Amino acid sequence: MDTKQIDYVLELAQTKNFNRAAENLFISQPALTYQIKLIESEIGFALFERSPRGAVLTPAGEQFCITLRNIRAEFKRAVEQGQNFSTHYRTNITIGLPMRSAIYFLPRAIEIFERSGKDISITPHFLALYDTSSFLKGEEDILFARHKSVRHIPGIKIHPLFESRIYLITERTDELAGREIVHPLDLAGRVLMVGGGSPPELRAVQQRVIESVDVRYFNSEDRETTLTNIAAHKGVCLAPGFLNDHNGEFAWIPFECPERISCVLCTHSEERRESVRDFVRVLQGIYRENPEFPV
Repeated sequence: MDTKQIDYVLELAQTKNFNRAAENLFISQPALTYQIKLIESEIGFALFERSPRGAVLTPAGEQFCITLRNIRAEFKRAVEQGQNFSTHYRTNITIGLPMRSAIYFLPRAIEIFERSGKDISITPHFLALYDTSSFLKGEEDILFARHKSVRHIPGIKIHPLFESRIYLITERTDELAGREIVHPLDLAGRVLMVGGGSPPELRAVQQRVIESVDVRYFNSEDRETTLTNIAAHKGVCLAPGFLNDHNGEFAWIPFECPERISCVLCTHSEERRESVRDFVRVLQGIYRENPEFPV
């Protein structure tokens, strides 16, 4: 199947009428009928049930079209990205990170890097939290990561970026929201949400609070569930500062504990492009210039 044939199938699935689909596709009805028969012969099963009233998808056709729509959308996205890239840039650097706020200064770094006259595109890839699999397969050139999670991985170079402290997240109306720092005993009588993909450094803090302070705890499935529960007045949580999206919805108050999470950038050992090293240096330089930034 080619992209035109994908369009034929999807249009007929939408209109359920050969004549109307053919008009929308600017081809003749016999040509569309021929193409659908050709496609069904190629894939080995019927996509449509024909009737005097039109055409409806078979059960197999319905499942097939779900995949076709995803393929068509991905192809369209790839073409658009290629058009953008070919118009402005000579090469591309891809950086993997879980969310934009993880590297808060990434937009500034991209602006500085492109202003230097390098016709090089920087493309963010947003990954699952702490996921290194696609980077290790070579799908990203640079990866944001916790140092402890990557320090023993062979074949990579590690570039320090910043140290992230632990924060208490509360509603902005919470009595603790105005504090300069929150101490463990301040959580007495509270519900502390834990889990949700917490890294080991954070789990150690959570466990210490649970064992030493009169708190109740609530297991939360993931970060978004945790934030939803905070907004629903169900409790508070502890989180590393690099996950703060700085949108102002919640209060992030520094939590008194010695733990810090060392955040780094990773590149591949075989990486030889000066542009990749330059972009890493730009990011490192911005964080050195902003040592008081709340992470």
